Amino acid sequence: MPRPHRGRRVILVLAGILIVVVAVLAGMIAFGTADPPPYLASVGEPFRKVDFRDLPPAETTPARDGTPIAFRVWAAPAPAAPERVVVAIHGSSATGASLHALGKALQAEGLTMYAPDTRGHGGTGRRGNINYAGQLDDDLADFIALVRKRHPAARLVLMGFSSGGGFALHSAAMPLGRALERTVLLSPMLGPRAPTVRAGGDAWAKPFLPRIIALVILGRLGIHAFDYLPTLAFGIAPGNPADLTGVYSFRLMRAFGTWDYAGDLRAAPAPIAVLVGEKDELFAADLFAPTIHAVRPDVPVTVVPGLGHIEMTTDPRAVPAIAAAVRGAS
Repeated sequence: MPRPHRGRRVILVLAGILIVVVAVLAGMIAFGTADPPPYLASVGEPFRKVDFRDLPPAETTPARDGTPIAFRVWAAPAPAAPERVVVAIHGSSATGASLHALGKALQAEGLTMYAPDTRGHGGTGRRGNINYAGQLDDDLADFIALVRKRHPAARLVLMGFSSGGGFALHSAAMPLGRALERTVLLSPMLGPRAPTVRAGGDAWAKPFLPRIIALVILGRLGIHAFDYLPTLAFGIAPGNPADLTGVYSFRLMRAFGTWDYAGDLRAAPAPIAVLVGEKDELFAADLFAPTIHAVRPDVPVTVVPGLGHIEMTTDPRAVPAIAAAVRGAS
């Protein structure tokens, strides 16, 4: 004879477990946040030495959804047509303007550099958020198309700094990578579990781990309704005088970087070069070569003596190595 009471008990137990799981996930999403880290001087202070008075004016170009992508251009001296054009991706929370010192330096080297404000930063889109998971990929493809239209004969080099370096590596492994002559990664963030991330180093970013775990679980169930919520905060200066983006949504955090540096290294069709400052405060400079070469022995890794993380984009001592990497001479 069937035992309906036992069947009902099983259903009630399962329903109770489901309710508990839902409640736990809801609590992790609602309350699994944290205060932002304190201001990190090693990230902010090097910019005080940069003269921004001659910053090129911002321009815009429409992305495929009509949103204006803000960008700046450091054009090689006329009338010579640029042999190579660099598309440079800024670091986390920043804008294309943060690469002004490097743009001027490469301009003096006869190179033209474009630096967009990645969506979710500066003048592009809503601060700290994007609309869907692949939107940064689509934006970069649209932006590269603009640069190609303006410079049909130039060879294109994608360059990225810090988190922008991780995103550049990811992009180089996408179909877009076939349009590039090479990719140059400056102090790249290779992902939170990469060997190059310095344990106990300066805390620039603080992830909201409970909320992230809950959103990852929901994502595996096909639920993305809460991916707009903030999950990463940065140690920006009080009052935010540099007009940085203080927090990232889960969508932006996942999109702006690489989550499989080894896979992206293997998949990228064009040459790659990696450069890092010897005194990088966020990453272990001496671990880049063994980490990269374990996957791609052909990728040159250059450690620039005496420089910290941000100084790779602000200090003139980094320029010869970066220019050489852009030209493929590293």
